[in-house]
Amino acid sequence: MFPLLKENIRIAFDSIKSQLLRTILTVLIIAIGITALVGILSAVSALENTISSDFASMGANTFNLQRYSFTAQARGGGQREKVHPVISYREVRKFKEVYEYPGTQTSISFTGTSGAEVKYEDKKTDPEVSILGVNEHFLSNSGLDLEEGHDFSYFDIQNNNNVAILGADFATGLFKDISPIDKTISIRGAKFRVIGILESKGSTFGNNQDLRVLIPVEIARSIFTQPNINYNISVKVDDKEKLEGAQSEAVITFRNIRGLNPVEEDNFGMARSDDLINQIFQITGYLNVAAWIISIITIFGSSIALMNIMLVSVAERTREIGIRKALGAKRGTIATQFFMETLIIGQIGGLFGILFGILIGYAVATAASFDFVTPWRAMLWATGITILVAILAGSYPASKAAKQDPVESLHYE
Repeated sequence: MFPLLKENIRIAFDSIKSQLLRTILTVLIIAIGITALVGILSAVSALENTISSDFASMGANTFNLQRYSFTAQARGGGQREKVHPVISYREVRKFKEVYEYPGTQTSISFTGTSGAEVKYEDKKTDPEVSILGVNEHFLSNSGLDLEEGHDFSYFDIQNNNNVAILGADFATGLFKDISPIDKTISIRGAKFRVIGILESKGSTFGNNQDLRVLIPVEIARSIFTQPNINYNISVKVDDKEKLEGAQSEAVITFRNIRGLNPVEEDNFGMARSDDLINQIFQITGYLNVAAWIISIITIFGSSIALMNIMLVSVAERTREIGIRKALGAKRGTIATQFFMETLIIGQIGGLFGILFGILIGYAVATAASFDFVTPWRAMLWATGITILVAILAGSYPASKAAKQDPVESLHYE
């Protein structure tokens, strides 16, 4: 059996070589469909992996009170963003004092500027550094870890100490070859002692997470005095089972702070840390569907092209089929020969498609600063699809070749 299979594979490769142009065109058509599928799925997987890694450390036990809220629109129109009044410092300060739900910690923060210049001795950064005013719970509520140094203490925040925590880029930029810890930096003339360096977070959607400076919130307020600053409130719950209760208590507390009566709607939004992940995963789900639609259309065309090339091959080799049958070849042997050719062509196209798709996915992930992961699921799907294409496209030509009458085939010119 194995010698016969080996002979069929050899004949299949000889036949493919003899009609090289048609084979290349068919392989390209199959490869395009598989490339579209694997490429899009690879890019989507990279996006999902990046988002998941960015938010996984925050867990599902953190929620934010924010200026924006999202409401579902009728007839499947997605979500509509509603903008509410800014959350003021008086409100976040009052909330932190009043909100005392058991097992929670509250973080308050705001972005003073996204275009600051940081100086160290005679060196300075480009004016593209973000400065955030935070309290002692900001790092743990945001899922941030330190590469070096220590976090803000309660006394650092209460005493308004001039201390700062830097993003990871400063360790290789402004402080190249030296440790930034206990060094003094300058921001708009104010001096700060560096107490910590954040672990690298990379860039997400063009926003560099490693080029920022965290300073105590009161110090930041004295430096950045622009009107209508919007503050952020983040609440972390120790026990996930208490999350719903903590959210309800937070809503009641903030409604009281804003003086809303029972019939008025909330004029602020609330979002859990995993809400954004779910929203993004919903979008990536649409991209997955688009990938499948594109690839299915292309693969359907490649199936027809592959079937046609095999039918032409059967017609051109009618006399060969007659000779083989006259020498004792069975129907199954003839069918296997042509089916093997179809399978080889399909797998070659699938292999090129997988390689091109991975390269495209890697290029997109690199350009967008996503965390690329090998798309094993997409590769398995692509392999299965190419086998299915070969079965669908090769069955009829193989059956037609096997059923040919040897006498008529020998007289074929």
